[in-house]
This record gives sequence, structure tokens and C-alpha cells, in this order.
Amino acid sequence: METNQTKRDVYIVDGTRTPFLKAKGKPGPFSASDLAINAGRELLGRQRFSPQDLHEVVIGCVMPSPDEANIARVIALRLGCGKSVPAFTVQRNCASGMQALDSAFKDIADGKHELVLAGGTEAMSRAPLLFNQGMVNWLAGLSSAKGLPAKLKQWATFRPGFLAPVISLLRGLNDPIVNLSMGQTAENLAYKFGITREEMDVYSLESHRRLAAAQDNHYFPELLPTYDYYGNCFEADDGVRRDSSLEKLAALKPIFDKKFGSVTAGNSSQVSDGAALLILASKDAVKKYKLPVIARIVDTEWAGVDPAEMGLGPVYSTTKLMQRCNLTREDIDYWEINEAFAAQVLACLSAWEDESYCKQFLGLNKAFGRIDPSRLNVEGGAVALGHPVGASGARIVLTLVQILKRKQANRGVATICIGGGQGGAMLIENVSEVIA
Repeated sequence: METNQTKRDVYIVDGTRTPFLKAKGKPGPFSASDLAINAGRELLGRQRFSPQDLHEVVIGCVMPSPDEANIARVIALRLGCGKSVPAFTVQRNCASGMQALDSAFKDIADGKHELVLAGGTEAMSRAPLLFNQGMVNWLAGLSSAKGLPAKLKQWATFRPGFLAPVISLLRGLNDPIVNLSMGQTAENLAYKFGITREEMDVYSLESHRRLAAAQDNHYFPELLPTYDYYGNCFEADDGVRRDSSLEKLAALKPIFDKKFGSVTAGNSSQVSDGAALLILASKDAVKKYKLPVIARIVDTEWAGVDPAEMGLGPVYSTTKLMQRCNLTREDIDYWEINEAFAAQVLACLSAWEDESYCKQFLGLNKAFGRIDPSRLNVEGGAVALGHPVGASGARIVLTLVQILKRKQANRGVATICIGGGQGGAMLIENVSEVIA
């Protein structure tokens, strides 16, 4: 495998995450910064360096609260990194957490930094309700009205419809360019590749089964118990449905195309709150602080696709990544494809197996080939686990690192589709020894 020798190696030293908590119709117990603090406090506390030794903090987040502007800086200061450690927030929709890792990776590889805290956080249950434009205009008129008569005149123009809120979460999950929700783009892929409702439900049931088995086998060493301000402890991802069955999934109605569709709440990712943070370091930092390392980030890749087929982003980003690194499908031991929708993952697999598609759209001379299901999302995915959009890109990387370590495997790819029509992919190598 060819690599750019002018770039420095970048290692993952450690990582933690909170449980992913399913949104239950009201604001959850944690803000986005609270979640990151819970993930980061013990992570930094168990290191051989001080939080002030970090060179930078990079956090992915899509919808921080009004009190969390540049949430990365808020998190850095709350974690005790000190005033001199800079921090910035990145937003690439569903891949914000992966973008944070990529930004840190490139700064370390280029020699700008030695030690960076990076990852993502999201409290989707706390997505704000916004005033609609009618209410905004009315309030502006009331504010600018001078004197009691003018204010009374403005009050007389008030209409109950002004109180109808704009639900930012739903608006954010809608693509303004193609005017489709993310679920409708999944319906497009199901139609394009002939994916049936039963196939989606079978895939979704397996996601729940795998997550339940991983929990029972204690396969999440990166997961930390998380405490709220009232002393309540959250110890596990709570989206898994152990009593799910094909019969129960089949009973759910389509939600994005009610008449002809197949995408349901049961075969879609869950709206969740959660955070995942990782420490990235150069070889010099690893030696300086005598840090054990658990993986090496080899390379990353981003790609753009038709927003109406945004779920195919992993196909394009991963294929480009593999080509640049001179790797074949057989060189990858484990795969993490974020499960935005069961249809989306199945469409990616179908595209890679379709020789004509690979030749026409990916520039390959044959089909990319079949990914072994036993090596894909082996501990379940976002259908069962949840998809806090700012955190998922970091979560799948951290999950993959732990799988490679536990399985004593060599390489893995973590890849994610991105609202707006993009894909991101990251190539990871297992590095378990202490660097001398």
C-alpha cells in the first residue's frame, strides 16, 4: 500500500462515548455539551498528560443550543483544557464527528499539532422550536411600533397561525435543494435497486439482534456510565428493541411515502442523543507521554453525490479511498457503514455488487464485489443504536477501532452517508503495541 511519506503518522490513543439515548418526545436530560463532558471527563482523566497539554479541540455538532455557540470551545473550557487551548466546531451534517477527526488528523499529519481531542456530540431531543416567518414579522412590527396607538394597531394584526412553530429537527432533515426528506431519498434508493420492505425489515431486525448480543457480551469498553444533574445514571444504549420481530416490523406503516413506500420508523435510524470523543496524537506525542496506541488513521476521503440519492455517498467515498490506497475489498477485515436507513445500507451493498453500476459511475473495470455480512456492522448500527447526527461519524470510527482490537484484525473502513448528497470514509489500521 502506497502512502505519502511526507505526512506524519497519526494515532488514536484512546476514546470514549456516552450511551446513545433515544429521544422520547421531550427534551432529554443532557445538552450537547453535557454529553461531551461526560464522555471527555474520564477520557482525559486517565491520560498521562494534562488537558492543558492538548494542542486543539475539534468537535462536530449540528444543532447546539443557544448557549453553546462554538460548542467545541465550551467543551474545552469545561473539561479544563485552559484558555490557551484553541477549539473549533465543524458541521458536515451526519458526518460532523468524522469531519472533526479528519480535521485533527490532517493537522497532526501536516505537523501543525501533536495532540488533539476530537469527536462529535448531539442532543437531538433538544432541537429547538422556532418562530415561523409570520410571527417573526409580527414581533418586528411590534418592536418598531412607537407609542400606544401604534402598538395596539399591531396587536390587532395578530393571528393564531403565528404561533405555529417551525420544528427545526424536521426542517434540518429535509434537503432544500431537491425538496426531499432524508427518508424520501432512502425510498429513492429502495426503488432504484429493487430493495423490498421485507429485506429492509430483516436487516433492521439483525441490527437489533447484534446490538443486544454485543451488550450481553460486554463488547463496548468505550462506553461510560453517564450521570445527569439529579444523580440518575444511564449505563447503556437504550434504543435496542430486544422484543422486535419481523411481524412487529411488518405492522409499521411507511412514514415518508405513505401510499407506496417501504421506509418505516422500524427500518430507519433512531433520533438520539449522544457523544463520542477520541484522542489523536503524533508519534512524537506518543513517545513524549509514553502513550499506548490503539489504532492508526491511514487516510480519509470525501465525495459528493446526487442529493436525491444521498445514501450512496459511502459507495463513492470508500471506492475513491480504496483506489488511492491500492486496496481491494479483500484487504478490509471489518466495515462500519452508518445505518441511516436499512434501505440505504442495502443500496450501497447492491451498488458495489452491480458490475454495470461500478463501471458506469465508479470508474471500475468490474464490480467492487460483495461485502461479507458477517464483517459489516457486527455490533449493530444506528437502526438499533441511534444516530445523533453530530456524533455518529466519530462513533463508527471508535466502534471499528474496538472491533479490530478485539478481533485482532488488521484493517477496517468506517463510512457514512451525509445529508445534502455526500459521503465520508476513513481507513483504520489496528496498532496495539506501545511505540518505542
